[in-house]
Amino acid sequence: MSMRMVGAVAVLVAGCGSGNGQDATAIEPDLVARGKAIFRHDTFGDETQWTDALRLHEVIRAAVDPVTALAVGLKVDAEALPPAVTKGIADGSISLTSPDTTVALLKLDAVVGLKATVESIGGKDVLTRVGVTCALCHSTVDDSFAPGIGKRLDGWPNRDLDPGRIIALSPALSPAQKAVYNSWGKGRYDPRFNLDGISSPQVIPPAYGLAGIARITSTGDGEDIAYWNRYVGVTQMGGHGTFTEPRTGVSVTHGTDDLISEKLPALQAYQLSLPAPAAPAGSFDPAAAARGEAVFRGAGRCADCHSGGEFTDANLRLHSPDEVVSEPEPDGAPGYASRSATKQYRTAPLRGAWQHPPYFHNGSARTLADVVRAYDTRKSLGLSQAQVDDLVQFLKSL
Repeated sequence: MSMRMVGAVAVLVAGCGSGNGQDATAIEPDLVARGKAIFRHDTFGDETQWTDALRLHEVIRAAVDPVTALAVGLKVDAEALPPAVTKGIADGSISLTSPDTTVALLKLDAVVGLKATVESIGGKDVLTRVGVTCALCHSTVDDSFAPGIGKRLDGWPNRDLDPGRIIALSPALSPAQKAVYNSWGKGRYDPRFNLDGISSPQVIPPAYGLAGIARITSTGDGEDIAYWNRYVGVTQMGGHGTFTEPRTGVSVTHGTDDLISEKLPALQAYQLSLPAPAAPAGSFDPAAAARGEAVFRGAGRCADCHSGGEFTDANLRLHSPDEVVSEPEPDGAPGYASRSATKQYRTAPLRGAWQHPPYFHNGSARTLADVVRAYDTRKSLGLSQAQVDDLVQFLKSL
């Protein structure tokens, strides 16, 4: 099996294109509603990859119970569960250690990011096909019912998800391939590995707060979100359609039909409608944050690049690798930008930064404090500990 066949989990970059300056409030509500359904439930025909090639349906129906599914970061949409099911989960009458329960949840369309076909065979519900959707990596839940079970939070990166471990369940992969995927870890995925053979997983990025921002992927390859939705839909999910990028020499076609292009406008509209989440009350010190803003705009020199209302200059320019502090890659791989179409990085927008540690494209900064320390050291800013602490509080407030 080719590496292209096993290149994988959908949405890791699926929501990572550009707002292209579009105002989310101007988008037609009907288009947004259609995009929401596509984001949550459309596989673009990628069952041909996940079922026919990788045979994950066989593993799920035989060995993946809800406990295992939750352990690899899969989430359950509580609002898709009938009252009898929520009661059974709560009182223990429904087994969470049986793969049959997972099949039942899939039949209810309750597993976030997975779309299944369940047929009655010999009087028993049997999972016969499975595909993935954009929501797999770019949605989580609020845990309002139980850990991993709750209301959907679309656009929030699922940093609990272990995409590589899920892919490695495939019986179609060699031990060497499984070893690579198992090495990635939770919240990380390499959206170019199946194309260039380099394994250097990146953190799953948020898909919210994109309105008005151009080039919102870490390397700014495309001019709008639709570029990256097509890239991921075809090259990673295995959806039916074509993606071509002359700058990297990538040209991939799956299927003989196109199940992606017509859906891109609505999908982009929905992603543009997702706001960055506000910082929770009590999660930062307002007085320190006010002092930190002065550091941000002064001694910290953050506003030189993190400018404007969304705290990014991505609409204006990209930056060469020697301008950033996120390289070298922690695993010794080539710089991520060198594998991209632009060979550069964009400045990350900061709205909602409190929500998605670790930071930088490669997750090399575990906390916001680590981010500040990295800049202080690499840029020789000479910040005092008090300035560092205040700046962190400001970042937490955004």
